Amino acid sequence: MMKYRISILGLLVVAVLGQSCVSTKKYKELDANYTQLQNSTRDLSVKYQTTAQALAVANGRVSSLEDQLKSERSNVKALQDALDKCLNSSNQGSVNISKLVDEINASNRYIQQLVNAKSKSDSLNMVLTNNLTRSLSPQETQDVDVKVLKGVVYISLSDNMLYKSGSYEISDKAGATLSKIAKIITDYSNYDVLIEGNTDNVPISQKNIRNNWDLSALRASSVVQALQNTYQVDPKRLTAGGRGEYNPIADNSTPTGKAQNRRTQIIITPKLDQFMDLIGKAPEQQPIAPQK
Repeated sequence: MMKYRISILGLLVVAVLGQSCVSTKKYKELDANYTQLQNSTRDLSVKYQTTAQALAVANGRVSSLEDQLKSERSNVKALQDALDKCLNSSNQGSVNISKLVDEINASNRYIQQLVNAKSKSDSLNMVLTNNLTRSLSPQETQDVDVKVLKGVVYISLSDNMLYKSGSYEISDKAGATLSKIAKIITDYSNYDVLIEGNTDNVPISQKNIRNNWDLSALRASSVVQALQNTYQVDPKRLTAGGRGEYNPIADNSTPTGKAQNRRTQIIITPKLDQFMDLIGKAPEQQPIAPQK
């Protein structure tokens, strides 16, 4: 731009100085050249301004693109950090899941042990019950009731068959039945035996017996001693207990109900130490590390 302006000024000076020296034709040529130079100058100025504007727009776009690129790089870093954290958490989770699976498998094995032990006990109970029932005569089955409830064998003996009238002494006719029961108890040595006395609600009126608690306990003790002394059952397996009138199975308002409540039960159960051993073998639960 400056160069063009200097050229124009030079021409003007020449024109003025040589106005008297040049012809009209030459002057017109110089004037035409000047006009052409002015037009070229305007065109160049417009192009310059247009180019400057385009450059400004381009620079703005570049700046915007740089900001976007910076933002995207920040997003990528955040995603990479999240991915690394997720992978670390996943690895920790895999360890925890593995521990949990091991504990579940151990618990399942322990449960299966308990199920097998219970199944074995249930099977033995059924065999015991069948053997005892088959050994009883039709007459004895009227005074002896054998049931299996919740894994326990209950042998219920009526007081009319078992004791002398109004007494806790064992009657002579009870001997045959007790011997059969004693044989079953001896054959199944892995069972404990509880002898439980029960009465009706009629108060006892004997000199040396204070109440039905005494009567039920004395009757249970008589059966225990008969099993030990007469039929050689190991006394360590035997327990005597009395429940008085407080465990009725029938209504005491009728003679039939009273007769049902006056009973002695021989309760045969698997020895608890077998199940306690299983409980002692229960798998220990290991704490699981919390996920971070």
